Amino acid sequence: MIDNSFIWLLNWYRSQCDSEWEHSYGIKIETVDNPGWWVSIDISETELEDFSFEMIEIERSEENWFFCKVENNKFQGGGGVLNLVDILDTFKAWAISVRE
Repeated sequence: MIDNSFIWLLNWYRSQCDSEWEHSYGIKIETVDNPGWWVSIDISETELEDFSFEMIEIERSEENWFFCKVENNKFQGGGGVLNLVDILDTFKAWAISVRE
């Protein structure tokens, strides 16, 4: 559900803001011309930067697909026009799992 993942992401971002982190790092959610989405979340200087993430690629159909990876201290995800929730859910699940 987008509300849960989106609200969770807002709270995660807020928890990183310390009057310094937000000046160098952040979150970008953009549309791409496939059509679809591109998400980039800086994890530098967060509790996530030292944890590995195994790239995932899911292709259900030509319009229903997404992938997520961590590269250069950024969680990155791309997907079809209806897959933004999948990308945000994946980030949320990973971030929660490293705290356990």
